[in-house]
Amino acid sequence: MNTRTLDIENKNAVYRKVTRRLIPFLILCYFFAYLDRVNVGFAKLHMQDALNLSDTVYGIGAGIFFIGYFIFEVPSNLLMQRFGPRFWIARIMASWAVLSALTMFVTTPTQFYVVRFLLGVAEAGFFPGIVYYLTLWFPSWRSARTLGLFILVTPLSTIIGSPLSGLILKMFEGVGHLHNWQWLFLVEAIPSFLLAFVVLRYLDNDVKSAKWLSDDEKALIEQDLQKDQLDKVAANAGMPQHSLSAMFRNRFVWLLALIFFSFNIGYYGINFWLPSIIKSSGVQDDLAIGLLAAVPYIFGAVCMLWNSRHSDLKQERRWHIAIPAIVGAIGLTFSALNEGSTFWMMAWICVAMSGTLSLIPTYISLPGTLLSGTAAAAGIALVNSIGNLAGFFGPTVLGWLKDTTGSTSSGLYILAGFLVLCAPLIFLIPARLINPRDRQATKPAENNVLTKRGHI
Repeated sequence: MNTRTLDIENKNAVYRKVTRRLIPFLILCYFFAYLDRVNVGFAKLHMQDALNLSDTVYGIGAGIFFIGYFIFEVPSNLLMQRFGPRFWIARIMASWAVLSALTMFVTTPTQFYVVRFLLGVAEAGFFPGIVYYLTLWFPSWRSARTLGLFILVTPLSTIIGSPLSGLILKMFEGVGHLHNWQWLFLVEAIPSFLLAFVVLRYLDNDVKSAKWLSDDEKALIEQDLQKDQLDKVAANAGMPQHSLSAMFRNRFVWLLALIFFSFNIGYYGINFWLPSIIKSSGVQDDLAIGLLAAVPYIFGAVCMLWNSRHSDLKQERRWHIAIPAIVGAIGLTFSALNEGSTFWMMAWICVAMSGTLSLIPTYISLPGTLLSGTAAAAGIALVNSIGNLAGFFGPTVLGWLKDTTGSTSSGLYILAGFLVLCAPLIFLIPARLINPRDRQATKPAENNVLTKRGHI
């Protein structure tokens, strides 16, 4: 083994060490965050009748979370830079846990709207904050696969959380003086609150403060990060992309936000309504609904890992976003055409989730590729917040159309149309800016070996 190969192997070993330290714990944290965000879809199965809520009211309540999320997303990520990731992530987790638990006490549509809005305010900055946090540890040419491992939590939250939510609803029916949907909010909020205190002891703010890394390991990572920063400047024609104003002036950041918005309309629309869609197809048992709701995300998880890995191997981003978006749109279209059949409807939703989930890690790596410094933190937050506004429109449109037409099929066609839009939009961003292989100054020799060997 020659010296160059040995150096690359050592470097891979360091990044595997960082991955093992950070990713599993961050996955655990985001698992409960995501569970607290979407468990309202399962609570609806009983909450709606108990509180006499219309489908429109539910859709608005489920979606208004993202209005609060949108308003406080960028400020939250900027405050994370000021107070440090460790403290700020812990603050976010503790506050959202309390507000998620308080949802059990709502009795009116207004109360439902208020607590969901405040939950969005509390959770704002968590996901983009973690994405930004990972840019402090991994250079861009390793980012898609690393983010793929982290974002694997999105389908895992549903794969595990859906049966868990169904089981809680079934087990806690008639327990004490609370409804089963009230127990659901309480039980699933407790882990997030406890984990907030673990975050304060476990996470480090950056590479320099990591006592579990040697000085040589720290130097290796910091050298890669410095090189990555220089590559970003070179790819942007020599114009530094550090400042907050640079982020707002970067038209590609706004384009990324529009792409994410189009994607999320489809994703969150189906995400919040899937338990109800399954129930309307004839399945009545809560646990069975939970188990069926998990199936599409199993397929999505597999495709997500493959697509993010293949994107890094090929050092290509645009086609790895466009093709999955088209596949997702096809799946949603045919699921709407087969809404009367549980089997075929679920089969096509599996196709839809395979597509939509596949593009997430590759897409999420892009803002950090375009920007650096304060601009990166704010840019990631801006893209995420605007994109997540779709989380309001998707569920709301489906709810309104369900009340109006008695069916969700017309809403699913609209969601599919927005997914199709992602494909042409991503090609408006030049390949040299987002494809590692096309960035003129970002072609370190070791990257070629990395991509061939498939190391993280």
